[in-house]
Amino acid sequence: MAVTVYTCGLNGINANIVNIEADISNGLPSYDVVGLADTSVKESKERVRSGLKNSGFTFPTRKITINLAPASIKKEGTHYDLPMAVALLKIMGAVDSCASDFAVFGELSLNGDVRGVSGILPMTDRAREAGFKKVIVPDENKNEASLVPNIEVYPVKNLNDAVNIINKETQILPYEFEESLNDTSYEKLDFADVAGQESAKRAIEVACSGGHSCIMSGPPGGGKTMLSKRIPSILPPLSYEEAMEVTKIYSVSGLITPQNPLIKNRPFRTVHHTASSVSLVGGGSKAMPGEVSLAHNGVLFLDEIPEFKRATLEVLRQPLEDKKVTVTRVSRTAVYPCNFMIVAAMNPCPCGYFGSDVKPCTCSNEEIRRYQRKISGPLFDRIDIQIEIPALKYNQLSDSNKAESSDIIRKRVTQAREIQEKRYKGSGIRTNAELTSPMIKEYCKLSNEANTVLRRAFDNLGLSARGYTKILKLARTIADMEKSENIEVYHIAEAISYRDMTTKYIR
Repeated sequence: MAVTVYTCGLNGINANIVNIEADISNGLPSYDVVGLADTSVKESKERVRSGLKNSGFTFPTRKITINLAPASIKKEGTHYDLPMAVALLKIMGAVDSCASDFAVFGELSLNGDVRGVSGILPMTDRAREAGFKKVIVPDENKNEASLVPNIEVYPVKNLNDAVNIINKETQILPYEFEESLNDTSYEKLDFADVAGQESAKRAIEVACSGGHSCIMSGPPGGGKTMLSKRIPSILPPLSYEEAMEVTKIYSVSGLITPQNPLIKNRPFRTVHHTASSVSLVGGGSKAMPGEVSLAHNGVLFLDEIPEFKRATLEVLRQPLEDKKVTVTRVSRTAVYPCNFMIVAAMNPCPCGYFGSDVKPCTCSNEEIRRYQRKISGPLFDRIDIQIEIPALKYNQLSDSNKAESSDIIRKRVTQAREIQEKRYKGSGIRTNAELTSPMIKEYCKLSNEANTVLRRAFDNLGLSARGYTKILKLARTIADMEKSENIEVYHIAEAISYRDMTTKYIR
């Protein structure tokens, strides 16, 4: 008679319950694993065989069949080793029938040690949702698994530990690990260190307050990169729900450390211009998350954006709109969230001084046009805030007055975000940048005067329908920063000023 032990399989950051069904019957000695298993799962046969023998158990010399159900879902990963070993021990009578009360995860070494695996957080969370009260996890993953509430976590270092826990041969209490979001630490980068550029700082504060994307253009040395790298210091802290969302993505990617299982700070991902499309949006044979998903609830920074391949940049268009990425492969489809702020920096031309009053531009019109067209119009239009960063003057650099600190700016950004979170509670969105068309009509109503100003801008600047909605979202954010219920004329005027960079470029 077959026996069953339970584990989970990963699909993106989601997981599904997998039944490990083991059967031993008479016949020539054989060991088969069925149920749409990939190479890493099929190789587990040898790890399980050696792990059992070196842990003091007798490996059965009969016909062994292990089925991974449901058979319609592809099984990947090494975390099936331990549940397969427990299933064999259960049918041999070496472990108690209560093994079915546990969800079991872990990779086996040849000597029976249990190694850590990726994706423990989403798998443990799925086990809890499925009604399991207990999980057995590798000792290396115990802190990560303990982030899931209302489930008992039993860490094991080897196969014998798992057998003792199931058979209750030793009195082991569930592992507990308390993690708090309050002890976050930020890099020692402060906006107080940035000389001048007050208008740029204001635009970045607006971007952070509403979760808006931003692109900065200006001559070399103007402070574009310096400003961008200080954005994390003014972003509001992650809520527990946001932290868990981000941590699940990092867990699946194998980027969680045992000492710091919870991602506490908003991600800030810097991508080199040689990055491929797959590294940006995700993919590969195992449909892993890309940089846009690793930047979920945080920032994706693209420095010198025209240096990226145009085809690579084009893959960002859909994630910017949908806030999620669907990675499709022959055997599976994985969906990863990617609600991120894109922050990009660029020079206006190859030499960097087009439109500058510091140095004359040495580029021809054709060179400037070719350089700027590396960023397509549709992608440029999807970026909410488009600002120019002028070169700094000597008196700005030599000014001894201390600029406003990141802590002060961060308090204002957090207050604006709290207004939005309260307004959109229960709607599935958190910031103004995520507003849908029906919600724009509801929350971004304009007075007749403000509507007249926006109409003139639409006609004179040649704005697209998307540009029109971007301005409304920005105006809503600017009003929130002033705690204003209504969008006034000056809110619209400031929002428009963040969308006219295209008209100054050779397109």
